[in-house]
Amino acid sequence: MLSDVLAVLQTGRPFAGRFNRTGPWSNHHRSHPDAFGVQIVLRGGAVVTTEAGTTFKLDEGDVLVLPRGSAHTVADSPDAPPGPPCTAGDERAGVVLRSAEDPDATHVSLCLAYEMAPGRTHPMLAAIPDFVRLPADAAARPELAGAIAMLDGELRAERSGGDTLVTALLDAVLMYLLRAMLEGQARHCGFDGWAAALADRSVGAALQAVHAEPERQWSVASLGEVAGLSRSAFSRRFTELVGQPPLAYLTSWRLTLAARLLADTDAPLATVARRVGYASEFAFAAAFKRDFGQPPGRFRKRTPACEAAPEAVFRPEPARAA
Repeated sequence: MLSDVLAVLQTGRPFAGRFNRTGPWSNHHRSHPDAFGVQIVLRGGAVVTTEAGTTFKLDEGDVLVLPRGSAHTVADSPDAPPGPPCTAGDERAGVVLRSAEDPDATHVSLCLAYEMAPGRTHPMLAAIPDFVRLPADAAARPELAGAIAMLDGELRAERSGGDTLVTALLDAVLMYLLRAMLEGQARHCGFDGWAAALADRSVGAALQAVHAEPERQWSVASLGEVAGLSRSAFSRRFTELVGQPPLAYLTSWRLTLAARLLADTDAPLATVARRVGYASEFAFAAAFKRDFGQPPGRFRKRTPACEAAPEAVFRPEPARAA
């Protein structure tokens, strides 16, 4: 299931950046509702202020997860003078921003993001609050700490194959983060419902079946058989734990997979339709348009993954902030 969540994120292009700052500093991050963002404090601390005025502190080693790219301001202290907003160029997906180690910097952080297909997110991600702070705990999460350290190393140096490694390590960091949030911090992170759904023998079996064979002509009755429950008992339990009726979830997941196929492949629409369980291209196109607001052909032309890739590596000026 976590691999499928990452697959949704991979529908869009990634962003990875490393930033050195010296106080006083403050940066405003504008709202990006179709982006899944992560900020990792490597040195120093920071204060985050949301648009609603809520303020919380990030200590060294803390991770901030923003599943919907909510607007916020990050500063070295609550009374830091307002700084410039991050520019569109800094926040553009599909780039790697490198910076060498600066021993004089009071704050060093990693900024990671995936640009998602507009209006499309995995239901598991939709359950997460707008801001989730994961306190530093390298001992409890050694794999996550190791992946962060390797990603930081690649962003501090320019070496052969670095861009390929950055993308792979970005995926690894996000996977370890999702695992930590789901397994160890479920209730704190808003994952308690999904943790219960996956742990539930009946609903978990149905979810695994849908994800293993999305093209199969599932019905509530056949999914109930997989779950070992009657049709009505299964539908009630699935909706309670997942937050959607079984067939609504099935449709949502099929169309999410279709969006990824449209972005990542040049497969004909009829082939995409069959691979996600639609008997005809017409039925698939109609369902896709209802969900995404545009026909699949137009979505394929406009999705960022199908555009010409931007310059792979950008080198910011030493004093540049994001």
